[in-house]
Amino acid sequence: MCLFVSTVNGQDKKYKVQTIAFYNVENLYDTINDTKVNDEEFMPNGKQFWTAAKYQKKLANLARVIAGIGSGENPNNAPVIIGLAEVENRGVLEDLIKQPLLIEKDYGIVHFDSPDRRGSDVALLYQKKLFKPTSYRNIGLYRTLAAVAGEELDENTEDKPDTYKGRIFTRDQLLVTGMLDGEEVSFIVNHWPSRSGGEKKSSPSRDAAAVLNKKIVDSLYHVNPLAKIINMGDFNDGPYNNSIKKTLGAKGFKDEVKQGGLFNPMERMSKEGNGTLAYYDSWDIFDQMLVSQPLLGKDFSSYRFWKAGIYNPTFIKQGTGRYSEYPLRTTNGEVGFSDHFPVYLYLIKEGKK
Repeated sequence: MCLFVSTVNGQDKKYKVQTIAFYNVENLYDTINDTKVNDEEFMPNGKQFWTAAKYQKKLANLARVIAGIGSGENPNNAPVIIGLAEVENRGVLEDLIKQPLLIEKDYGIVHFDSPDRRGSDVALLYQKKLFKPTSYRNIGLYRTLAAVAGEELDENTEDKPDTYKGRIFTRDQLLVTGMLDGEEVSFIVNHWPSRSGGEKKSSPSRDAAAVLNKKIVDSLYHVNPLAKIINMGDFNDGPYNNSIKKTLGAKGFKDEVKQGGLFNPMERMSKEGNGTLAYYDSWDIFDQMLVSQPLLGKDFSSYRFWKAGIYNPTFIKQGTGRYSEYPLRTTNGEVGFSDHFPVYLYLIKEGKK
């Protein structure tokens, strides 16, 4: 948290700044074989030849990114809250927050094991001095073979069906509510079903995830019509896809957001050609942060949304070749960062002079 000064109506006002972020860290796996999930790719003798040295380099790389997110307007502090996707277990999170660049931030962890077959989970890290969780739960997306009759499931998808229970397993949605610097804020961390098998064939799974997500948002609004909600994640859909635009009803302009609605600052970024991931020279923004209507007010006596961004400094990009400017991911035995850029937003409120 830091203070910045803005001149409004000829008067200088000081504002507190809090950075909230989301990062799909792309396969943060340890080197220990978990017989309950399909993690063999990340064994020393697996496809990635995943060694302790590579694992430690991956942790150091991710810590460097997290420590720098939001440093443009908040140079003295890493994110107070960061949602993560593609983490294997609580152990890798504990190793991450002990990294030299993060340990002084004293992050706490909220994590549940998801039923994803690869053991890929979502989680939330929070600075203990600034955020106090009051409740948290994981909310499963239940889809059965009968529900997706006619959809084709790619043999390599992480959403393979369990033939015994007939359920398609995917990541849970994580809901965490707590007090941020004395104010109640709720965070939803998402990693929706992938596009494996193609966008069209896989879209019903993301539509189902959107329906579940909308229920979570509506339930928070039902309890408190003035609920401050930040809905973040890798949605595997962009701002203009039906799951985001129609099912969630996310708006790209603040003045379009009605009571009970959501604002999507990433819609404008997408229209301008920005992206968080690239595939065959096509950029998209799957990583998004949606905010509830009460965060859009102009009364800055409590926290309000200021602006959002994509964190993509040069050091996390490919430097040369066909994929220059793409996210620098782990490939060909070389440890990178992730195949996604992280996203963030700032919350601000008036501070004491």
